[in-house]
Amino acid sequence: MNDNVFADALVPKVDDPQFTDLIATFTVPARVPLTPEIEMYLATHITPLWQATEDILGVLDIPPPYWAFAWPGGQAITRYILDNPELVRGKRVLDFACGGGMQAIAAVMMGAADVVANDIDPVAITATRLNAARNNVEFATLTDNLVGTSSPEKRWDVIFAGDVCYQQDMANAVLQWLMAEALLGTRVILADPGRTYAPTRNIDELETYDVPVDVAVEDTDTKFTRVWQLLPDRTGM
Repeated sequence: MNDNVFADALVPKVDDPQFTDLIATFTVPARVPLTPEIEMYLATHITPLWQATEDILGVLDIPPPYWAFAWPGGQAITRYILDNPELVRGKRVLDFACGGGMQAIAAVMMGAADVVANDIDPVAITATRLNAARNNVEFATLTDNLVGTSSPEKRWDVIFAGDVCYQQDMANAVLQWLMAEALLGTRVILADPGRTYAPTRNIDELETYDVPVDVAVEDTDTKFTRVWQLLPDRTGM
């Protein structure tokens, strides 16, 4: 039984038919290129999905459908989890900004004791729940904005954060929060394909991958992607 007080629902509970209809219409189940062990609902046509999201959900102030793509950082971390199961086995894991939840799925597959997938986008959480069911796993989900929240004690043993450095203000806030978590003793794993706002200090490179990506999204068919551990900065600088 999952007793994580931060979790709002166990997958595969799905509540909003508007969200499930959107996913059913514009995605198909497909194997993730770098991690074919996992199958997810992925976009088939980018422009129609983007337009539908704006038309149907724009009034709800819901973010663009980032959940419909297997981004390179998420793929890289997921591959790293599957190849290094000791990273999560028996651990409490947070898949932060989870998108479609592939890191959470991999963590459950590799024996994590407690997994929470977090995203502020409720459509992403619906997609995550559907993806979990597709892969016959269960974990908890959370839609709260965790960035900037603090805790006097460690809430998770491992936090995964892929593809969170594409916008300056967001990257700065997220990295500051993740550093605070690292200072509590949480192992924070990041991955990024060389975006402008990726960290350049207090990191330890763990692995690199040439990640297959959708050329329509990334303007190339592969992205060289690094997986890092965020090192606690105790200097206060």
